[in-house]
Amino acid sequence: MGAGQHDFDTVVSLLGRTPMGDFDVVVRAADGTPRVIRNAPFMHDGTPMPTRFWLTDKRATHLIGTLEATGGVNQAEAELDPAAVAAVHARYAAERNAEIPADYDGHRPFGGVAGTRVGLKCLHAHYAYHLAGGDDIVGRWVAERIEMDL
Repeated sequence: MGAGQHDFDTVVSLLGRTPMGDFDVVVRAADGTPRVIRNAPFMHDGTPMPTRFWLTDKRATHLIGTLEATGGVNQAEAELDPAAVAAVHARYAAERNAEIPADYDGHRPFGGVAGTRVGLKCLHAHYAYHLAGGDDIVGRWVAERIEMDL
């Protein structure tokens, strides 16, 4: 895993900071700009990285921020089946954990999407997972609300 220098520089610019671990670009805009990155399970210093998929698309990030600020997390929790949301977290964690060697005995990332153990907290991470091909009911819910404005 590791981005080339151009992608690395572009992601630094999009995030406004240097990523704290290795990543690769898994979704690109039509012009080639990274939209979603997939993080390694651990940061450079060995700290677990629970957020496997990270949204770098500035417009989508803004739209989702507005959605969250206007009650989107609570609305999604009220509208979506909790068992289906729990299944998303389980799939996400399993995908991330599959990247960790079985004999690794240090601290591990925990939880599902964005480290969540129960319910919802980060619509950005769900949308990123959805764009990256994850079967994410929350990411689809977000897409229905923002993609007309992208």
